Amino acid sequence: MKLKQMLGQERLHTVCSSAACPNMGECWELGTATFMILGNLCTRSCRFCNVQSNRRPGPVDLDEPERLAQSAIRMGLKHVVITSVARDDLVDGGSRQFARCLQALKRHAPHMTTEVLVPDFLGNVDHLQIVTDENPHIFNHNLETVRRLSPKIRSGARYERSLALLQNAKRRNPAMRSKSGIMLGLGEEDDEVVEALRDLRAHACDHLTLGQYLRPSSWHHPVHRYVTPDQFGQFKLLAIELGFSHVESGPLVRSSYHAELGVKG
Repeated sequence: MKLKQMLGQERLHTVCSSAACPNMGECWELGTATFMILGNLCTRSCRFCNVQSNRRPGPVDLDEPERLAQSAIRMGLKHVVITSVARDDLVDGGSRQFARCLQALKRHAPHMTTEVLVPDFLGNVDHLQIVTDENPHIFNHNLETVRRLSPKIRSGARYERSLALLQNAKRRNPAMRSKSGIMLGLGEEDDEVVEALRDLRAHACDHLTLGQYLRPSSWHHPVHRYVTPDQFGQFKLLAIELGFSHVESGPLVRSSYHAELGVKG
């Protein structure tokens, strides 16, 4: 409760609490939290996501990076994950705010490891470069679903563009671990999941998360199946065989679950 009060006072959002993540207590106890920068209004309206949409979310808060770094210190974090809503309204797609946050953490908490979970920046490689130049330990961009379902599920995003973003990020900074995640239960077939895993490996993705999609409201895309723990285990074994160096796969897995373990993976 004190941490939530502190974050409220600092006008910071965490995906952990905003999404009522079932793993929040475990992750915070292990010293990992996921901050959502650039506000809580998104310029896209994906059919799986509960974040509110708005074409004009508002100006960039230039003090946010300093507050984020200071809050991470007060929380005693070891690993900081930074994500954001999509900001297609901004000239740089929000990339400079990611860079500012990484710079602030380097200044104030160089002992912390960092991870970014970025939107696709509409495929702009210059905006991508702004983020990769700051050397986050892990670079994450979620594929979210299989090729066939991507146009229905992901507003404004493209399957191939996401794959290219991951590959380009790795080319620009080979020292980073690259990472992506897929939700299961959206209507995909198992062979389509296998295809997506192969596509990710072919585009230099190192780490993988697989979790169960849960429908936030009746407007959102329906759940087509609940994948069993055994099935998640089978997908994990396949992912390891394909060469992913770190895999988290299970019904309650989310993008940042056990994120701190991936730094060494």
